Amino acid sequence: MGAEAVIALMEATPSTPACVISLDGNLAVRVPLMECVEKTKAVQKAMNEKDFDMAQRLRGKSFINNLSAYRKLSKIHPPSSLHACNLSDIQCSATVRRVGVLCIGAPACGMNAVIRSFSRLAMFEGYTVLGLYGGVEGIAEGNIKPINWRELHGWAGAGGSYLGTKRTLAGKYLKQIAQRFGEQKLDGLLLIGGFEAYRSLQEIADARDTYPEFCIPMVMIPATISNNVPGTEFSLGADTALNEIATICDKLKQSALGTRKRVFIIETMGGYCGYLATMAGLAGGADAAYIFEEPVTIEDLRNDVYHMASKIMGGIPRGLILRNENANPNYTTEFINRLYCEEGKGKFTARMNILGHMQQGGSPSPFDRNMGTKLASRALEWLTVQMKTNTRDDGKVYVKSNDSATLLGMRKRHINFSSIQDLKEETDYEHRIPLEQWWMKLRPLLRILAKHSATYQTSLTSKIEHISEEAEYSDDSM
Repeated sequence: MGAEAVIALMEATPSTPACVISLDGNLAVRVPLMECVEKTKAVQKAMNEKDFDMAQRLRGKSFINNLSAYRKLSKIHPPSSLHACNLSDIQCSATVRRVGVLCIGAPACGMNAVIRSFSRLAMFEGYTVLGLYGGVEGIAEGNIKPINWRELHGWAGAGGSYLGTKRTLAGKYLKQIAQRFGEQKLDGLLLIGGFEAYRSLQEIADARDTYPEFCIPMVMIPATISNNVPGTEFSLGADTALNEIATICDKLKQSALGTRKRVFIIETMGGYCGYLATMAGLAGGADAAYIFEEPVTIEDLRNDVYHMASKIMGGIPRGLILRNENANPNYTTEFINRLYCEEGKGKFTARMNILGHMQQGGSPSPFDRNMGTKLASRALEWLTVQMKTNTRDDGKVYVKSNDSATLLGMRKRHINFSSIQDLKEETDYEHRIPLEQWWMKLRPLLRILAKHSATYQTSLTSKIEHISEEAEYSDDSM
């Protein structure tokens, strides 16, 4: 946003109205200042007149939907109207829809927030919610049981996954999974996880001709600290991981200042995806961030060492270098550390830190909690429509079209559903990353802030956008 503000100032003319740099979805946008002021005054006027409905409408659909979800989720007990169906009884009436929740892949903060929101909102619809415990292997073993309202208390603020999650792909157990789906009479499925979940849903969808039990609506919510799932620009857990890395970087910089003339080489997780290293580098003020998507040469390393030496000898007594764990098989974290140690003799010292799995831990950030809650609500709405639309005369749900197995993710300003099978064309399966990644456009900004030569281009046009009563992002976000 700071870079966008600088560009806005440089592009402004005497006739350009004053603007506010704001975030709309995943984009920095320019909004007229006076429109923002008028909108704020209108909300306050409605509040003073006790016209609370108008105040809510002025805040947009996102605010209204968030408030509605909060009122439902904050209740200690489910509505009394649902007591006619015992939600903990697997033999509940056949007219009640049965939806499953499954986690696949590495744990990520925000998973439990999704499970809590989806389960309680589904219970409001009168559905029976089945927890598929232990990932794919747990399904094969029959580790399936209903989730009740009370056990979800406190889940929103808990890290990891209380349902359990493993990296095992569904392809190895398709027959057993189909058998369990049939036994449980599942009408819909919510899948939560990273690239393993993404690949597993594709395998399940591809097997529909062989296993009719898979012919139900299925939706995936991306949750992985690596943020490497095609079809979305943000995955749950990545924000929490970035907060953890940024906190550690701040502590190491403090240590470097105390030691004087010290450089820390930090290795982040993420597989082949350099999102964590890049964004943590921006947040932590790193001098460089080495990633797989931007190949590094020995000349690049040499120039960075010279730049570091010049900076430290110029009076800045610390340095910070980040490296993605799979940035380069030869230029490893240890190699880079030794290079800086050798070339920095007499100028600075270097130390290496591999952060490891501490990046997955901790409590979810407010962003991951809220985004998980919103995505779960949106996923349930989609499943409800799909189940009603595709109910046969015998009462069973049956659908096998491409758009009935989807991934729910954010792209720029919109939160939308993408066919899991259509996303194959956007995937680098060998390296488990999307073919295009939006954050790569921020890489030059990292170099500029570290006083390297680079060119940064804004991803937006310079046009000032007006405030709408129903912002597109707000409408799609729930």
